[in-house]
Amino acid sequence: QVQVVESGGGLVQPGGSLRLSCVPSGFTFATYAMSWYRQAPGKERELVATISSTGGGTYYTDSVKGRFTISRDNAKNTVALQMNTLKFEDTAVYYCKAPGVSWGQGTQVTVSS
Repeated sequence: QVQVVESGGGLVQPGGSLRLSCVPSGFTFATYAMSWYRQAPGKERELVATISSTGGGTYYTDSVKGRFTISRDNAKNTVALQMNTLKFEDTAVYYCKAPGVSWGQGTQVTVSS
């Protein structure tokens, strides 16, 4: 079955950290660039970060630069998003995405005091 499964979300205070994980299956993971998106309540889904198939190239949206780090382990078929110095505005459902693969259910991140 071609899918991605996200995990690692939760409730965290401002300034805290979370590490999201994504486990893909059913496709040749190592040949795909992978991305993390997020969707906050009442807002459109937005691209947060992308990592190339080899891990040698990354992209971050301006609002997370210096705070979030995307990484991947092609041997273990996982992609992660390390989120530090979280802010209220990071609250959203976070999705892992591969081109041509359906959206997963996402994982909820809530930043609240």
